[in-house]
Amino acid sequence: MKIPSSIVTMLLGIVVTLISLWYGQNHGLLPVAASAEAILVDGLFNVMMTISCGLFLLVEGALIFSIIRFRRREGDDEDGVHLEGNIPLEIVWTAIPAVIVFGISIYSFDIYSEMGGLDLMNHNSTPTEAVKIAYAPDLENGDMPLLSDVGLGEPPSSAGQPALEVNVSGLQYAFIFTYPDSGIVDGELHIPSGQLVRLNLQAQDVLHAFWLPEFRVKQDMIPGQETRLVLEATREGTYPVVCAELCGPYHGGMRTQLIVHSPEEYDDWVQSKVAQGNTAETLANLPGSDRTDAQYLANFVEPLDLDIDADALAQLQAMPHAHMASHS
Repeated sequence: MKIPSSIVTMLLGIVVTLISLWYGQNHGLLPVAASAEAILVDGLFNVMMTISCGLFLLVEGALIFSIIRFRRREGDDEDGVHLEGNIPLEIVWTAIPAVIVFGISIYSFDIYSEMGGLDLMNHNSTPTEAVKIAYAPDLENGDMPLLSDVGLGEPPSSAGQPALEVNVSGLQYAFIFTYPDSGIVDGELHIPSGQLVRLNLQAQDVLHAFWLPEFRVKQDMIPGQETRLVLEATREGTYPVVCAELCGPYHGGMRTQLIVHSPEEYDDWVQSKVAQGNTAETLANLPGSDRTDAQYLANFVEPLDLDIDADALAQLQAMPHAHMASHS
């Protein structure tokens, strides 16, 4: 009994859809989600993975089927069938990707706005005035900029919620965190869970990027211009903070930790740091511009179990510069 091709097509479509939906939610490609922003980003990523998996199965499946079904048979020396094309089919396979891209664009725009990246609806301007405000807002005359911050601002759903402010300085090759309310200065970022945290980011020398993989957020740190990053931790634990912008020869070592406490543990940490009052010692232990290459590299020799001393590492780092100077 021959099954009609329409039934076969429908069954294949159901199988591809089920596989795509399962893989889109169970791909395991992302680290643990530790923030409210991560949940939004992961939802968008899962949708994109579902669509990508379905398209992959359809395209690769059609290729494999065509290779097997329409292969040249033994003894077949005739030319292939001449085809002029199929306009309806070309319209379909052009329209479907266009609809998918348009839909993902709308979804991603909504996610970015919900994370506090844009606030396009918070103004009472004509289209012409809106364009003017977007590029040259006159804050003294009450213009509301369309960009909520240079970076991610407060999410619209959290308007009016108090935020913990932390000033973050990036320099070769360390992050320094200053808490204005308590005067704490530390080389690690400590925040409470369940509370908005506003990070005021600024680079002291070159471009850096403040990246929190488990929080799904990253923001450039620009010399001479403050950028902002607002986030809300939802999971206690210790997470890496990584510089994601090539900032010099030791860029790979510009890492620190973000420790998310419970509100009670965070209060205890603040009280203990205030009681210590050793911000000068904290700053002295951070890798900064006043330290030589050998002093900085000495921090990596023992942890990385390198069979070379810090002075030799510094000489190796200087060799390309000396080679270039000899040819100039």
